[in-house]
Amino acid sequence: MTTLLLMDDAMIEHAPGPGHPERPDRLRAISKLIHETTIDATHIESPPTVTREAVERVHPAAYVDRIDGAEGQRVSLDPDTHLSEGSVRAARLAAGAAVRSVDAIMAGEVDNAFALVRPPGHHALPDRAMGFCVYNNVAIAAEHARAVHGLSRVLIVDWDVHHGNGTQDIFYGRDDVLFFSTHQFPFYPGSGAAREVGNASGNGFTVNVPFSAGATDADLRRSFTEVLEPIAESFEPELVLVSAGFDSHRRDPLGEMELSDEGFADLCDSVKSIATKHANGRLALLLEGGYDLEGLATSVVACTRVLAGETAPDLSGPFTTRGEAALREAIAPHRDRWKL
Repeated sequence: MTTLLLMDDAMIEHAPGPGHPERPDRLRAISKLIHETTIDATHIESPPTVTREAVERVHPAAYVDRIDGAEGQRVSLDPDTHLSEGSVRAARLAAGAAVRSVDAIMAGEVDNAFALVRPPGHHALPDRAMGFCVYNNVAIAAEHARAVHGLSRVLIVDWDVHHGNGTQDIFYGRDDVLFFSTHQFPFYPGSGAAREVGNASGNGFTVNVPFSAGATDADLRRSFTEVLEPIAESFEPELVLVSAGFDSHRRDPLGEMELSDEGFADLCDSVKSIATKHANGRLALLLEGGYDLEGLATSVVACTRVLAGETAPDLSGPFTTRGEAALREAIAPHRDRWKL
């Protein structure tokens, strides 16, 4: 196996301000542990800057102009999303890493990829920055896969503690991109109820598993086994993209879920198995949240080990009653379309 890790110190130059959770030390912690850890069959590369064409498949020109116009300045895009002098370049590199992941995988240069980027992306709406996110990196990757590589079925899996409302919104009426999300609910940004299933031709192609606070490794793994994997069996994705947020970690200050490093490795093993079975192994992870530096870095390394071919650890631990309820709630609106 060969795993491409996309990193660049220029993304550390995105500095939203003192006390902001999405701080430069996030990438510093990841980079330090990656470089201290021996993981065979990994290759580190700096990503290219994204093209405007790739961004405009998701974001309208007027929005891109607004972001371009903020280059070299300190600007607040919303109450949580602030730009510093290096932020626009960082956002272009983050989206560029998403696109490069797809290109490298589709060209057969690598087996899979992990874009270790900031700012994150999954809250970004087409015409609005939100929740620390400027460009919707995973949506840009999916649209690039469709437009440039001719793919017709892309699966996006989002395991961040916060619901990826931007990604859901972008693909809500479509059946060529299936969006599957596990997240804490009710929680920021307020979306992600099980009844949100898509509309028009996209009906059934948005799948939300909203967990209460305290969900465990076993709860999330069961949602992958009993919901995601059967749906993937029918959908047969040609590419699997993951919005890999690590703020579901039990140490994280913003979330209230109970995942461990081993739990994330196990989820990574599940999506890797889906990609191997249906998509010729085509799998890319894109970093989203994760605000405890230790939990973030160790979870990233745990997932990287799985991507590079190491065996995921066996999980032990109980399902929770609330986890069982979340699973049943998520399955109910999808029984007619998928074999659940």
